[in-house]
Amino acid sequence: MPAPAWIDNPEYLLRRLPSAPPRIGIDTEFIRERTYWPRLALVQMALEDEILLVDPLVPGMPQALAAWLQAPDVLKVMHSSSEDLVAFKCTCDALPTPMYDTQTAAALAGLGAGMGYQKLVERIAGVTLAKGETRSDWLRRPLSPAQLEYAADDVRHLGAVHDATVALLREQGREDWLREDMERLLAGAARDEAERWPQRSLRAAHYLDVDGQRRLLRLLRWRERHARDHDLPRSWVLDNELAAALARDPPGDVAALQQQLEAQPRSPRKLCSAIWQALSTPLDDEAAMPAPTPEPDRSAVRRLQDAVARRSAERGLPDGVLASRRHLEALLEDGSWPEALQGWRRRELEPVLAPLLAATPASG
Repeated sequence: MPAPAWIDNPEYLLRRLPSAPPRIGIDTEFIRERTYWPRLALVQMALEDEILLVDPLVPGMPQALAAWLQAPDVLKVMHSSSEDLVAFKCTCDALPTPMYDTQTAAALAGLGAGMGYQKLVERIAGVTLAKGETRSDWLRRPLSPAQLEYAADDVRHLGAVHDATVALLREQGREDWLREDMERLLAGAARDEAERWPQRSLRAAHYLDVDGQRRLLRLLRWRERHARDHDLPRSWVLDNELAAALARDPPGDVAALQQQLEAQPRSPRKLCSAIWQALSTPLDDEAAMPAPTPEPDRSAVRRLQDAVARRSAERGLPDGVLASRRHLEALLEDGSWPEALQGWRRRELEPVLAPLLAATPASG
C-alpha cells in the first residue's frame, strides 16, 4: 500500500466520491480534554489500496466529509465508534451510514468483549501496531511523520478485520445481531438527548431524600446546559461530589453558598449566582421524577447475572455482551426491559430471566 496522502482540499475529496469503493475504513483523532464537544482533528480513510488523511480543520472539509459519511452505497467500517460518532455529529452534522463496528462484531462473534484495535489486528492479521502516539496533539500542524504513520495504521487493517468478523458472524447466524446493534448505536447518536433523570446514575443519590434528589436533579440539568452552551467538561462546571453535597445540605442563601464554594479548592466560585438559581428554582417536571430507588437486592441481581453468564457460555459470548449489571438492575427495578436489552438480546434472555423476574418483586 502506498504512503498515506494528506488531503486538505475539500473539492478533491468530493471528486473522489462518485468512484468510492463499496467499503471504506474510517477513524478519527479528536481532542476533548478541555471541552464538552470533541474537536475533530483528523479523519483517516482507507480506500482499497490507499489511505487518505483528511484535515477537517480546512474550511469546507466538514461538508465534504458529510457527503462521504452519508453515501448510502458505501459501508463505513470503524472500530469502537461511539465517540467518533459524537465527533462527526458535532463537526459534520452527519453520521456514517451504513456502518460496521469491528469491536461490536468481534464481541458478537465471541472473540472478546471491548477488544482494542491493536489486539484485534494482532489476533486476526498477525500484525503488531505501535502505540506511541496515543496522546499526541492532533490539532497541531503539520503533523509529525510518526503521527501520520500511527494514524494510517488505525485504518490500514480494518478491511481484513471486517472480512474475518463478517465470516464468523455469517457462520454463526449473527449478522442480524450486528445490524440491530448498529441501528441502535446510530439512533442514539442521532438523538443526542441529555438524560432526563441524570441523578439516577449517581450512587450518592441513593442516600438522598426526595427533596434532596430534586435539588440534585436541578443542579445536574443546569450543569448539562451550561457545559453544552459553554463547551466545557461537566466536571469543570460542577463535579458530582460537590453537586451531591449541595443537594444533601443546601445553603440557606446565596451568601452561604458563596462561602461554601470559597472553602473548596477548584470550586466554580464565579458561577455562584447561577448555581444558586438552579438549586433554588423548582423544575416544571420535577414532580414527575421517579421515586428514589433503594439499593438493588444483591442476591436477586446475582441470580440474574448467573443466568446471563450461563446463557453467554451456551452462545459462546464474552461476559458483558448480553447484559451489564446496570441493565439487569434496571430490569429488576420495575420489570420493564430497558432499551439496551431490546431486540435480539431480549429474545435470547427472556426465556431464562422471565421465571426469575416473576419470582422477584419489582423494587420500583
